[in-house]
Amino acid sequence: MSTHSVENIKADSNRLRGSLLESLADPVTGALREDDQTLIKYHGSYQQDDRDVRDERRRQKLEPAYQFMIRTRTPGGVISPQQWLKLDAIATRFGNHSLRITTRQAFQFHGVIKRELKATMQAINAALIDTLAACGDVNRNVLVAANPLLSSAHATLYADAARTSEHLLPNTRAYYEIWLDEERVAGSGAEEEPIYGERYLPRKFKIGFALPPLNDVDVYANDLGFIGVLDAAGELLGYDVTIGGGMGATHGDAETYPRIANSVGFIARDALLDVATAVVTTQRDLGNRELRKRARFKYTIDDHGLDTVVAEIERRAGIRFAPARAAAFAHNGDRYGWVEGDDGRWHLTLSLQAGRIADLPGAPHLTALREIARILEGEFRMTGNQNLVIAGVPAAQRAQIDAIVQGAGLDVGNRAPTALARAAMACVALPTCGLAMAEAERYLPEFSAKLQPLLEQHGLAEAPILLRISGCPNGCSRPYLGEIALVGKAPGRYNLMLGADHRGQRLNTLYRENIAEPDILAALEPLFARYAGERDADEGFGDFLHRSGIVALPPYPTHRQISVELQA
Repeated sequence: MSTHSVENIKADSNRLRGSLLESLADPVTGALREDDQTLIKYHGSYQQDDRDVRDERRRQKLEPAYQFMIRTRTPGGVISPQQWLKLDAIATRFGNHSLRITTRQAFQFHGVIKRELKATMQAINAALIDTLAACGDVNRNVLVAANPLLSSAHATLYADAARTSEHLLPNTRAYYEIWLDEERVAGSGAEEEPIYGERYLPRKFKIGFALPPLNDVDVYANDLGFIGVLDAAGELLGYDVTIGGGMGATHGDAETYPRIANSVGFIARDALLDVATAVVTTQRDLGNRELRKRARFKYTIDDHGLDTVVAEIERRAGIRFAPARAAAFAHNGDRYGWVEGDDGRWHLTLSLQAGRIADLPGAPHLTALREIARILEGEFRMTGNQNLVIAGVPAAQRAQIDAIVQGAGLDVGNRAPTALARAAMACVALPTCGLAMAEAERYLPEFSAKLQPLLEQHGLAEAPILLRISGCPNGCSRPYLGEIALVGKAPGRYNLMLGADHRGQRLNTLYRENIAEPDILAALEPLFARYAGERDADEGFGDFLHRSGIVALPPYPTHRQISVELQA
């Protein structure tokens, strides 16, 4: 679909209504009309089909096995136990009997068929959660630092992120009319959209809130980032602002590339919404609407110049950025196991492979978390690394939760044989993602197992090497920030990317192109050997590759040099 057609669909949609009601009511097909497949994204859903059976259904002259993915809008991934139970019931009743934590701290439901789509949306709303703006050319789910160790500061950070999310929601009532049967009133279809306008943004937009020393949201990968700055008393004083991050790229196209964000200065908390609005509207007005693959905010900055964009943001917000405070990040992973917050409550982080929660033989994870939700006096927090925190637990309840966790093997990820396996991430990819060129989520356990003996051979089982797998170059699993990353090129074939740091502040680069598993393992084994024998104390794998000259990275921020290496 061309950029012009997408722009026209948005402008002509009656504020995201289109003909969705007619598409949903059509009993002849499991699909939506073509334009409505674009519009439903703004309501938090994608139309997909099961690619595993696509060819067989084609041979039988049947339409594809259409189904819908639904994504929640849950800023910071915070879910109450009562909400968890309702979402669990939705996954069991309407979905594929699993919950999946995304890299943006949301839940995804997979396998929902069209005739049950509206009932599923209504059930999600009954859990006091919505899916509005979880997808589409708008601000999407806002990421928030997940580990609430500094309880007061984290509470303020989360509250700021939640109000930013609410402030940037579309103003249209289409979501409520279509899914919740709200009565249409005068002006429906012509609501004022003071932030988004009639065509919304040129492309999707992502925001992250981080709190050093943990960069667990990969804040520099977001279009807009807010890095919390604490005062001497440990309270949240304000934010360092970053702009222009983004992971997406296209194989063989030097005009597209991943980019990490620029730090542009410090703001006080009371300027937060003004700055967020100014950044979003600057992208709305300056972003590329002629070429969709060049429409993300990172390209707007590179095309117009950072100084020009920053000056426009300051003009619109009515502020001047103060000099940025130096953000010191230790790493961009999660802590696993129990940690105590400064308020005396405890938080248990569980490593969940690719964020998938299901009942499997010998591992009834969905059932166990349902049992925990029935007794939990705290809350659940999804992390930006697809893991789960059972948060705010009173000390007296730890033993009870531990018994359930251990009985169901929920801590199996925490006990994975290598640190690499505990921290690895992958996107969904096949069989449902229409963009996937290779496996990712389904390949992750197999590939991690193949790396295990190589790591153990060189004494690196506990080396915290960051692995990410993406089924395509669009980068939902943020592969370009992996110390090791596989980016899908074709079934069973990947680009091997190496050399990012473990703080989320440096991109990796192409090391081997379009290779299969045997060549990937053969390329990594001698690098593990050198790392084991030549690394400095506490030196990360990516840092070692960079220091030793094995991987040469272009100087930041010459992102176009990086893009050349991504060409097919």
